[in-house]
Amino acid sequence: MSLTSPAFDLSGLRDYAHDWALVDVETSGLVPRRDRVLSVAVVTLGPDGRQTGEFSTLLNPGCDPGPVHVHGLTAERLRGAPTFDQVADRIGALLADRVLVAHNAQFDYDFLAHEFSRARTWLPVTRRLCTLALNRRVDPPTDDLKLGTLAAHYGVPQVKAHDALDDTRVLAGVLRASLQQAARLGLPLPLVTCPPRQDPQFAPQPPKTPCGYRNPGRLTLGGPLVQGMKVAVTGETRTARAELVGRSVAAGLNMVGSVSRHTSALVTNDPASGTAKARRALAEGVPVIDETAFLRLLDDVRPGTPHEQARSAAPAVPSVPPATLPAVPAPRPPEPAESTTVRASSVPAPAVSSEPVAVDREAQPQARSRKLSGPLSGRRVLVLGGTHPEAVAARTQVVELGGAAAINLSASVTDVVLLDGGEADRRMSRITSLAFPTHDAAWLDAPAATTQPRSGGRGDAAHVLPRGGVVDLPSLNRAGVPDRWTVSASWGQRTADEIDLVAFVVDEDEQVCFDEDFVFYGAPENPAGTVRLLSDGPTEQTISIDLVTLPPATRKVVVAAAIDGTGTFGDVGAVHISSGPGTSAAPLVQATLDAATTERTLLLAEIYRRGPRWRLRAVGQGYDHGLAALARRYGVDVAD
Repeated sequence: MSLTSPAFDLSGLRDYAHDWALVDVETSGLVPRRDRVLSVAVVTLGPDGRQTGEFSTLLNPGCDPGPVHVHGLTAERLRGAPTFDQVADRIGALLADRVLVAHNAQFDYDFLAHEFSRARTWLPVTRRLCTLALNRRVDPPTDDLKLGTLAAHYGVPQVKAHDALDDTRVLAGVLRASLQQAARLGLPLPLVTCPPRQDPQFAPQPPKTPCGYRNPGRLTLGGPLVQGMKVAVTGETRTARAELVGRSVAAGLNMVGSVSRHTSALVTNDPASGTAKARRALAEGVPVIDETAFLRLLDDVRPGTPHEQARSAAPAVPSVPPATLPAVPAPRPPEPAESTTVRASSVPAPAVSSEPVAVDREAQPQARSRKLSGPLSGRRVLVLGGTHPEAVAARTQVVELGGAAAINLSASVTDVVLLDGGEADRRMSRITSLAFPTHDAAWLDAPAATTQPRSGGRGDAAHVLPRGGVVDLPSLNRAGVPDRWTVSASWGQRTADEIDLVAFVVDEDEQVCFDEDFVFYGAPENPAGTVRLLSDGPTEQTISIDLVTLPPATRKVVVAAAIDGTGTFGDVGAVHISSGPGTSAAPLVQATLDAATTERTLLLAEIYRRGPRWRLRAVGQGYDHGLAALARRYGVDVAD
């Protein structure tokens, strides 16, 4: 019987049978708070996998329909269609008391949430499931995880891509097959509670523009203001604060919300006020001037160095022998369509931070200048049991032998290494029934190459980075096409504490231009929409970055993880990161970071400019302090 048959009964699969509402939307753009839904389809399934309902409609968005070449919905076709508020009740009735399912579910959920908010009601969804995230866990032997690719793999017929109703019917078949594979492997479903914590409200945010000039340093006594200087204001001002900031921004100054060692000047009429900014300025030796002096200097701000000019003057990077990696596929817009290769570069590991609470328990290795090869090339090895240091050493050995270290059981695992106590792992019954090859610890000293990797293993599809390793990202030169690059993190659920993925969009001083460039669960998108947080499930989250439209002021995007509670990353264990061009593309880069013990925050990766290129570094550096202290390090104004 076909996995996609409606007769395939899901109700007998414990933890896999729910009432489902499968959803697909076609939209006028990619930003939910700005763009609109043009068509929507909902298909409902019962716990046995049988279809129980169906609804679809075109919608009149009251705006330009956007990329017609993608969805085919012209203004003429949409004219006369109902508005969303006219069908909100019917859609809500289909979604209520069901798990919302979509491919890249946060995208569909956020668009629906905004549309329901505009209709002055709420989206009646308490949980959602992303089939993209589910298949990341299953890890089928496909070139990517797009809906069409999965449909072909699972034998689901697809009639018309980008048609909301047909995509939803295809999604039903993919869901049924994916649930069966998840049940076969004993994988927990990545259900997300809704509304997710990163979406506390669905309201537009005022646009903010980063300063276009490089920071020239501090204001000198008797000297002028220079474009790009970072200026903070604290306390009461005679001029309205909005006017003061507006005039300063128009003059080319970088108005910041907090004070750090990179601040050029603090403007205050009461230096002894004792505010957090005033105290920090005193501690860092930041020049302090009053409002009158600042306004006088504001009349004659000297020209600064534009970021574009600073970037073009960056020193050339010495070339190194490239490591040939799989070419970037040509996915549908808005994902990158150019086919290129990624090469590893010999770049020193990042210097250890001077922050006193930083913990760096081992020297970070140099980045590899070529792809590692060895007897475990093409293999993905799951290590079970042992003490934390023993498991870390075993996974490090796997990477040194050319393999990839897995932290969860999936279809791509090729071998299992059992350290002391590994036989008691709850996954062993699945491993035994599915006949995964198992080995003792001694196998890693001389792994036999007598067996081939399991069918469908993709351990060699991505470049495996060691801690501190660096790769160049593919060149991005297709004008006009948004080019998103993602960094995903996943971990085993070994602690009751929640783990939050965060990102800092920073300038050459490693400081945010404004607090909203700190992306986290409470603010899942920076004002320009260039960096977003996607919640894929309770043990996996993704940072999506539009490298093409990042402003010139951005020099680096730092991706980190923080524990929301009293636990440490020693309790969590290994964190696996993967990176690739878009949410549904196969990852081109992966790393397993598991050296942390007492740390509560962990720097996972950095995507940074080097000359004309972007690079990715796997960091793996931990700190004993919490997220608030980490945010302050990058210039975010966090209340005491």
